[in-house]
Amino acid sequence: MKCEDYGIVPDGRDVSKALMELLKEHGHAVLSGGVFSSGPIEIPSGAVLEIAEDAELRFIPDFSLYRPIETRWEGIMCFAMHPCILIKDADHVCICGKGRINGSGRPWWERAWYHRDRSHGPEIDIEKELAALNGSYSDQPSGGGGRESQFLRPPLLQMLRSSNASICGVTFVDSPFWTIHPVFSKGIAIRDVRIANPSDAPNTDGIDIESSSDVEVSGCLVDVGDDGIAVKSGSGIGGLREGVPSRSIWIHDCTVLHAHGGAVIGSETAAGVYDVLVEDCLFDMTDRGIRIKTRRRRGGMIRNAVFRNLRMRGNLCPFVINMFYRCGTDDESLFSTEPLPIREDTPSIEGIVVENCHAVGSRSSAGFIAGLPERPVRGLTIRSSTFAVSPDADAPIADSDMYRGIPVPQSRGFFIANAEAVLDGVSVPSSAEEL
Repeated sequence: MKCEDYGIVPDGRDVSKALMELLKEHGHAVLSGGVFSSGPIEIPSGAVLEIAEDAELRFIPDFSLYRPIETRWEGIMCFAMHPCILIKDADHVCICGKGRINGSGRPWWERAWYHRDRSHGPEIDIEKELAALNGSYSDQPSGGGGRESQFLRPPLLQMLRSSNASICGVTFVDSPFWTIHPVFSKGIAIRDVRIANPSDAPNTDGIDIESSSDVEVSGCLVDVGDDGIAVKSGSGIGGLREGVPSRSIWIHDCTVLHAHGGAVIGSETAAGVYDVLVEDCLFDMTDRGIRIKTRRRRGGMIRNAVFRNLRMRGNLCPFVINMFYRCGTDDESLFSTEPLPIREDTPSIEGIVVENCHAVGSRSSAGFIAGLPERPVRGLTIRSSTFAVSPDADAPIADSDMYRGIPVPQSRGFFIANAEAVLDGVSVPSSAEEL
């Protein structure tokens, strides 16, 4: 159904209510011919939202419009701002077309920067409202997004407890927070999507697959200000209790640019991440290429992840396994290099395979692998791969990943600590050769 036939036109007025009514009544809406301003929307089961090449759905950056909902925010169940687009408890939803979805991110980022620079608690109405709803939020872990302020920004698109959703062809730009976020969902296909957020935009991950299964990400181009394509499963004791892992994830034929990591697992890993395949991708000028990150009290098992046929160029470090991930806590006890008692929320990593992966021009080091002394990385195999460090490498070795507690490595080669690893046909040359 063409939206213009139902009075939904690109005239600057908020189309959210009319658009949701059209989707509910007819199940299909086509936006075309201009920029449509909108507050947050929810898409029902069976609906198709099509955005034509000449159209943009642009979300209004009025914080008060994004009313609190109970959801997961950085791995914790809590109240947060309503996502710009929400697919909730729904089945067979499709968002497609060659147009754009614009999150109008800058006002959101500026507010996040304000809090980050000043470490302020809740100040404006929506922050105070969320603080009241979330009660003991100060005890909840954060991945670095600033939970202490309660400025819990909305993702651009969230799929919550939904199934059989398809996101195809659309371009997503300027997300307020994470861009595409399936959580507690299954049977999700994200194909030929373009995601573009500025490199300095805080916490604007591309695709975050969280506590979800049977997810395919293919043919996507992701250029963002945080991790590119990440797999997560909740944080700490709450995530352990909810117990919903991410499993059966297939990421292929994608390109990630300028992100903190290309293909990422973590850091919220409480319920476990299983059976991940990443293949035939390019990670170009990302800080890290393959990145697995967790730490004590994050919890969960990461098992059976395969990375193959990947090309990486100009990374700080192309391959990272980091169980000393520092972001989101000031608790120094989590970063002891001495063995600590194994707890329910001590994470584990096993069965990681890297094969036929080739990196050139690395700027910090060739690889960084740091397991926990009480729970080393087990079953790591790297074969038929090359990790070339630039002869002009001048980035600090300490920038290989965001870690704490471990002394800075003295070499730009592979750093391996607390890990059982088999390397077969692996070379670490100093070369500027192009892929």
